[in-house]
Amino acid sequence: MHVDATTNRTAEQPAVPPRIGRLYELASNLWWSWHEDGRQVFRSLDYALWRSTGHNPIKQLRRIDPEKLRSAAADLGFLELYDSVMMRFDADMSGESAWFSQVHRGKLNGPVAYFSPEFAIHGSLPIYAGGLGVMAGDMCKESSDLGLPLVGVGFMYPLGYFQQRVSAEGWQEEIGTQLNFLEAPISPCPFPEACGPLVSVELADKTLYVTSWLVRVGRVDLYLLDTNVEANAPIDRTLSARLYTANPEERMQQLIVLGICGVRVLRSLGISPAVWHANEDHTSFMMVERLREEMGKGLPFERAMQNVRSTTVFTTHTPVAAGHNILAEEQLDRHFRRFVDGLGIDRQKFFDLGHYAGLERGRFSLTAMALRLAGRSNAVSRIHGQVTRKMWHVLWPQKTETDVPIIHITNGVHLPTWQAREIAELCHASTGQEVLERQDDPEFWRCVADLSDEEFWRVHLLLKTRLIRLLQDRAQQRWAQTGASTQQVMAMGTLLDPYVLTIAFARRFTEYKRPGLVMRDLERLKKITNDPERPVQMIFAGKSHPADQSGKELLRQVYLPASDRQFQCRIAFVEDYDMHLAREIVRGVDVWLNIPRRLQEACGTSGMKASMNGVLHFSVRDGWWDEGYNGANGWAIGDTQVRGHEAEDRADIESLYDLLEKEIVPLYYDRDRQGVPHGWVRTAKEAIRSITPAFCTCRMVKEYTERMYLGAEKPGTKDSGPIEVSGGRYE
Repeated sequence: MHVDATTNRTAEQPAVPPRIGRLYELASNLWWSWHEDGRQVFRSLDYALWRSTGHNPIKQLRRIDPEKLRSAAADLGFLELYDSVMMRFDADMSGESAWFSQVHRGKLNGPVAYFSPEFAIHGSLPIYAGGLGVMAGDMCKESSDLGLPLVGVGFMYPLGYFQQRVSAEGWQEEIGTQLNFLEAPISPCPFPEACGPLVSVELADKTLYVTSWLVRVGRVDLYLLDTNVEANAPIDRTLSARLYTANPEERMQQLIVLGICGVRVLRSLGISPAVWHANEDHTSFMMVERLREEMGKGLPFERAMQNVRSTTVFTTHTPVAAGHNILAEEQLDRHFRRFVDGLGIDRQKFFDLGHYAGLERGRFSLTAMALRLAGRSNAVSRIHGQVTRKMWHVLWPQKTETDVPIIHITNGVHLPTWQAREIAELCHASTGQEVLERQDDPEFWRCVADLSDEEFWRVHLLLKTRLIRLLQDRAQQRWAQTGASTQQVMAMGTLLDPYVLTIAFARRFTEYKRPGLVMRDLERLKKITNDPERPVQMIFAGKSHPADQSGKELLRQVYLPASDRQFQCRIAFVEDYDMHLAREIVRGVDVWLNIPRRLQEACGTSGMKASMNGVLHFSVRDGWWDEGYNGANGWAIGDTQVRGHEAEDRADIESLYDLLEKEIVPLYYDRDRQGVPHGWVRTAKEAIRSITPAFCTCRMVKEYTERMYLGAEKPGTKDSGPIEVSGGRYE
């Protein structure tokens, strides 16, 4: 039985033969999502159903013909696969041979509690909007792989973000979808009473109640908060329904609930974290709840604050001041008054945590508060570290800018999720070693240079053909389901050619990412794309936030050429960019285009995923690319100089077109008699060799563990030192 704890209804599921009786257990743990043999178990049960259910094994098992299960239980080939997968699953879940158990066993006296506003684990649980969630999801997967004891805390979001459609005129349309709890990889928290005792928080003139759900991500447990309980008023039951609501009142309440109730849920579960990690300032009220706990022990405010700091890690991902959460003090006071009064301190003393010199009067910065309450803080790339130390120097005026205690730990991506199995198999065949065991070892990846150019290119064309087939399938489904026009279907990439140089721009559509830059000179672009001997095709994908009108206009500017016959169907815009589509695009295109305004991309991880598959990065030197580019593994657009917007655009578009015409296109089409572009393959191999070990989450999680977590679990350990607040200092 599967229990829907929201309504107390039960739903019958097909009985599984005892011989394969652990299928539901496997399906309920997202471990399968990054293990190819785990996916193969469900794929081989009923491939057509696997595809039609969106690669969701919970949904598949609820709908499968029982005869298929009986047949599988009698199939020796399936049983061999099933047994080997369950053996590997059990070994991974024990964690005995994992890195943390081998190297750092006993060095943490509890798990790391990782708070994030969104988590992207798999498309079957659509509670994410973009890069921040993908990074958090990759963090959970890698922690499971390495055996790092970690628990995640986030929101359930049954309405998720939104599904995207684009009209014939190029305007984004947002479609809401309701998550079916019975067909998602979630379960009630393991309390005696279904989802367990409710936790609560006082907001304004009401008490808000919260329950929680459990998502198993390998060895990592992810707890998702949900306000849809009968104890709440109807309007409050939908508070946690949607990600990044545009309503400021709802947004304020979400931030408070995530932080305060997230701590209380862990306490109610009997979980005592050694380290508390806040992923972005959305989660910073977690620190305030722990401050209340410390003061409840009778400690004075300053000592309680020091204890919180000694066990708290904070990661900021936002390099632009306007991107940080700035709350109205009046609004915060109205919702948070009873909580602050309960601290037993002067209200202004609390508000000083979110103030700094230069901040508008009556405003409260969540990032400033997080930096003051976290003993260890970091940015997410080398350049972002420099920008962040400059931005927040105001909190440490007694220090030089370079001594501001905010380090950088560059983001990484989860290799088993993002690198194509075929690429990993080439490396395994070459070395006889398991890729995952040495993924962060630069010496291991030297093997890529020895791979046969012909075999490497064959695999790349296979991945490219698979991508184009996927785009054609999505266009066909769109036409069948909604009656899209012929023009719209063509714009979705149905006529793309796997033998043509293919460039992708796939990310959130917002002004600083400059999605329309490549369209600045349409006549020159037509000449490039329509060259009869050396054509170029481009794939665009991504969503704009529903409230971002300028982002929607940029999306429209890109979409219109995609439906223009003069571009001969060589520009495509693919709707509803999601994790599944992202995996296929980063594996299947030739070039990954990234053109953000300088110093506005904190890190950016999509190019890492592409490079690990031999897709060449073509980007300005911002975020991670300033660290990753070595002159032989991709291309750098323009220089590193920061200019005014118009001057920057002019310089970058000229550099982009020149590189495309004079270097990228010629290199791609320089072939031998067998059609192999040896120069291109050499550059692609260098991308894999140089980027994979340095920008995988294996390296990243080890770095967080050894630089941020270990030693941070005992009150009183050394942290970032005193911070000036409103003319005084909290020691």
